[in-house]
Amino acid sequence: MREGNELMGELNSAFNRAVWFDIPVANLERAAAFYEAVLNIKVHIEQFDDFQFGVLDHEQGNGGCLIPNESAISGSQGILVYMNVDQRIRDAITQVEPHGGKIIEPIHSIGPHGFRAIILDSEGNRLALHSNSDA
Repeated sequence: MREGNELMGELNSAFNRAVWFDIPVANLERAAAFYEAVLNIKVHIEQFDDFQFGVLDHEQGNGGCLIPNESAISGSQGILVYMNVDQRIRDAITQVEPHGGKIIEPIHSIGPHGFRAIILDSEGNRLALHSNSDA
């Protein structure tokens, strides 16, 4: 497993207010396939002692991981995490339902802040997909 500062990145811990996120999942493999398809990134399955989790690819941006913890899933309330799908929100939204998710609010403008769609992921977590354009 990577060291904490390497995992979060020095840029993130020095300049960003949000530096990491954990997404609870019921099925790690299913969730990894969902995020790989919708975000068009790789999810790396890692293990520490007897605990397995999935780290979302985050080369030079904020990162997070998929944590097996079914009891923590809440699709109707709580924090709304915005996931970056810049310049490909339409493609991302077409990947949601075939990979076990659900579209709650279709793509819509959020004024000068771009566009978003609200979805449930394959595990039932509520998320926002965000793009600066509606492409």
